[in-house]
Amino acid sequence: MLTQFGMSIPLVAAPMSGGPSTPAMVSAATRAGGLGMLAAGYKTVEAVEAEVKAVRAEGIPFGINLFAPNPVPVDPQSYRTYAAIVQREADQFGLTLPSEPVEDDDRFDEKIALLLDDPVPMVSFTFGIPTRDVIAALRRAGSVVVQTVTTPDEALQARDAGVDMLAVQAAVAGGHSGTLSPGRPLTPVPLAELVGRVAAAVPLPIMAAGGLATPGAVAEVIRAGAAAAVVGTVLLRSNESGASATHQAALADPARTETVLTRAFTGRPARGLRNRFIDAHEAEAPLGYPAVHHLTSPLRKAAAAAGKPDYVHLWAGTGYRHATAEPTADILRRLARDL
Repeated sequence: MLTQFGMSIPLVAAPMSGGPSTPAMVSAATRAGGLGMLAAGYKTVEAVEAEVKAVRAEGIPFGINLFAPNPVPVDPQSYRTYAAIVQREADQFGLTLPSEPVEDDDRFDEKIALLLDDPVPMVSFTFGIPTRDVIAALRRAGSVVVQTVTTPDEALQARDAGVDMLAVQAAVAGGHSGTLSPGRPLTPVPLAELVGRVAAAVPLPIMAAGGLATPGAVAEVIRAGAAAAVVGTVLLRSNESGASATHQAALADPARTETVLTRAFTGRPARGLRNRFIDAHEAEAPLGYPAVHHLTSPLRKAAAAAGKPDYVHLWAGTGYRHATAEPTADILRRLARDL
């Protein structure tokens, strides 16, 4: 399935929404022999179109990831209570946060329409599984369709929906979990073991993601049956990364000693470097995506610009210590060393 992308090394640069994944990173990953993926999440349709055109102009294979609707409506009173608490944090930046929940679907239908009108080689989904009609339409347009899953049961659901491939994500992955059931605790299963379990349940090609930051870790999941390894956190400090300077500095800060799963920033489980905001608010943060994301987004952006990492979602997987400040291509070639 991946041979059509001309890959000489089985490595995929993860689609990291919110800024880290750039057209330059995508191009560098593909030119290094892997495959780069754009991240459509949180972007306007116009911004997605511009990024697709930028990469397409280089005449290389690439992919794009979308947030598929799987809303977790927030309890309105729980939201208002939490909003009042977070507003006190925002006051120092002179911000007024939304006092009522904001719910949306990240303009999903419009983004699908764009990708049907102007197809790309690979389209992947996370958070939810699109309808069979959407998946079938993308496949007819010539796109390989990939679904992010975190359990064998989710993999079965994705197979039944008609996808071509699976992106199997472990709980140690940085950023948002692709779990279809964000209200349930994530079960920590070693990635190589999870790949084996999913492969035994569903005969579809697998891309493996989560905590892969060393040549040995990459080789292990390939031996376990994955067609490719997906790496994200290890690229956050690369030359082509669009991650904020505040985020990149935190990844290299020896005082940041652990990652934790949190819903304090977005109302949906995501892994990041432990910081003061998580410690202060995790216990009181309600489940509710995207409402909680929209609540804290202005605060996180202001804090990143001001160099205050304790108010920023410092997304990172467990391999964050291996993130280095060098070209994406060099990082990927090193990770393929043991293959």
